[in-house]
Amino acid sequence: MTVELTTLDNGLRVVSERMDGLQSASIGVWVSAGGRNERIEQNGIAHFLEHMAFKGTKTRSALQIAEAIEDVGGYINAYTSREVTAYYARVLENDTKLALDVIADILRNPVFDAREIETERGVILQEIGQALDTPDDVIFDWLQERAYQDQALGRTILGEAANIRGFGRSDLETFVDEHYGPEQIILSAAGAVDHEQLVEQAQALFGDMASRKSGAFENARFTGGEMRREKDLEQAHFALAFEAPGYRDPDFFTAQIYTIALGGGMSSRLFQEIREKRGLCYTIFAQTGAYEDTGLTTIYAGTSGDELAELTGITIDEMKRAADDMTPEEVARARAQMKAGLLMGLESSSARAERMARMVQIWGKVPPIEETVARIDNVTTGDVRVFAEDIAASAPAALALYGPVGKAPGLEALQARRAA
Repeated sequence: MTVELTTLDNGLRVVSERMDGLQSASIGVWVSAGGRNERIEQNGIAHFLEHMAFKGTKTRSALQIAEAIEDVGGYINAYTSREVTAYYARVLENDTKLALDVIADILRNPVFDAREIETERGVILQEIGQALDTPDDVIFDWLQERAYQDQALGRTILGEAANIRGFGRSDLETFVDEHYGPEQIILSAAGAVDHEQLVEQAQALFGDMASRKSGAFENARFTGGEMRREKDLEQAHFALAFEAPGYRDPDFFTAQIYTIALGGGMSSRLFQEIREKRGLCYTIFAQTGAYEDTGLTTIYAGTSGDELAELTGITIDEMKRAADDMTPEEVARARAQMKAGLLMGLESSSARAERMARMVQIWGKVPPIEETVARIDNVTTGDVRVFAEDIAASAPAALALYGPVGKAPGLEALQARRAA
């Protein structure tokens, strides 16, 4: 299996990997335009645009888009994140040309029909309402907002309801004009694919797009802070975040391994100490997410309001202890978990296509998997302890609390416990 990468004259990149033995292919377009590319008055437009993707083009109705893929047994979908919007499909080998044609039609020929805009406006407002009614979802939006206050990176991907109510066709067209240039588009495919045929079709479908540079987004500034919302819920929800490395930072893999050891599985410190030994919660975990220029190491737990103070205190204590006595065995286990997750994921053509698109977006190439594995293996116990010390003692922090949280210690109290 060999990754092949070609850049068209207008800057659009085509990356693919043939996976022998597969009779299907995953193919899609990843656009470097997400929530953090929005101006404040545009907040939610990238996600709104994704919703409109399947609502009709100049050559296909919404029903015809769905039928074109499902008539051949395929699957088509899209998603929006803070740094990318993706439109992708999975089909059998002989239908890859059809799938790419549909995806290109969606991107290049949307009609943004007024009736469909109104329909999706209602759907998105319902989606926002559902998120607000899901505590262990909305708390992460609030945490993000506290971490990056008054910045696009801190705003919700779904957008504010007031914005959604006001968006029209011209707003959608403006965002496309600003951010959907060929330099921002990566066509990625994995499975039963032929690279030369993909490049030829990409040239026919996208080659006439005029080259244009997208405006740069603002650099992230981790501000930190506290968000506390009291509500009569069964559980109190607690989310704590610390500034972490971006995905180009040399400490990126150290941060990942640290959070796996701290709270990434049933053998992790937080799970063993807080759930298994003390029975203070059902769910607790740690994770590290990364962006181009920053990242977040996050700890989440749900517990009763009466036990939240004890849980948060032990969490800080476990973070401090990790800086002192993280063992080589824990680091080796975390490395093994990270490598297994990576390699097992690559058995999926969809995961391969997505990884290649992200690697091209980040690095301009797809590093060999052996190189990534080597970087994971090169993280030492000493590296993890140094990182753990920084997180425990001095990394800027943000806190979000939701539910019966009146007795919960605030960020200032947790900071004092970090310093003790």
